Amino acid sequence: MTQFGYRSLGFGSGGGAGGPYIEATGPDGAEGTEDGDYKYHIFLTTKTGANGFAVTSAGTEAGSNTMEYLVVAGGGGGGRTGGGGGAGGYLTATGFTITVGNHNITVGAGGAGNNSDGAAGDEGEDSVFSSITSDGGGGGGSYNGDGTDGGSGGGAGGYPSASQNAGSATSGQGNDGGGNWAGGGPRGGGAGGGAGAVGGTGTNNNGGDGGNGLASSITGSSVTYAGGGGGSADGVTSPGGTGGGGLGQSGTTVGGAGTVNTGGGGGAGSNTTGGAAGSGVVILRYKFQN
Repeated sequence: MTQFGYRSLGFGSGGGAGGPYIEATGPDGAEGTEDGDYKYHIFLTTKTGANGFAVTSAGTEAGSNTMEYLVVAGGGGGGRTGGGGGAGGYLTATGFTITVGNHNITVGAGGAGNNSDGAAGDEGEDSVFSSITSDGGGGGGSYNGDGTDGGSGGGAGGYPSASQNAGSATSGQGNDGGGNWAGGGPRGGGAGGGAGAVGGTGTNNNGGDGGNGLASSITGSSVTYAGGGGGSADGVTSPGGTGGGGLGQSGTTVGGAGTVNTGGGGGAGSNTTGGAAGSGVVILRYKFQN
């Protein structure tokens, strides 16, 4: 996997002032985790100033002066008798250049689930690194209500005889939520969209399956993030998407929570509160030696 580097200002593997690699610390001054010739830093909560991403040298082309990032926002909360929450926006790239200085890192919180007909779960909060902003996930719609827009869109709320609207995704960050069942009878809500797939559409007596997330190997191991929450119905439970999406429930059960630090959307509750969504994560990786 292609990774990146930072240059050191005067200590560490970069050599001294003018060294060829990026030199930086991560949350609360942590040196980072080594993976071969690379280091990575995982931000699980918001960190600012010198406690954020503190770069003391930006590297050179002779060594490495670009880095890799993964920025995942908080997911959207699930609805009541309705739609699953959309996953937080998912952005990743290599070749990103950084400047010397302290860079604030914002890790978005997940949205709360909703317990009122006609409303939606709370939208997730944005995650931010430098010029990169991932949008919080859209909230899942509740009974007789629409899903909201976000990094990935929230699923449409349940209703037995009318179509509700699913939330739309931010371009390049995720996928739309799924529609609801409107054919009469038990009211299957749509699922939240995930980074890798559109949320499933509700059917007679079943909520839609959460949209799957996307895998990243930025830490050296494959981990999946940003799955959508499952929709709810009176019939069976609906799985959340891979990557932390919460379970859509049946009966009178609270929706499943999205997994923390994955950006997973909250699952819809059935005749009760939707699940809370998972918070986001920011991971930064760069080459520090050869």
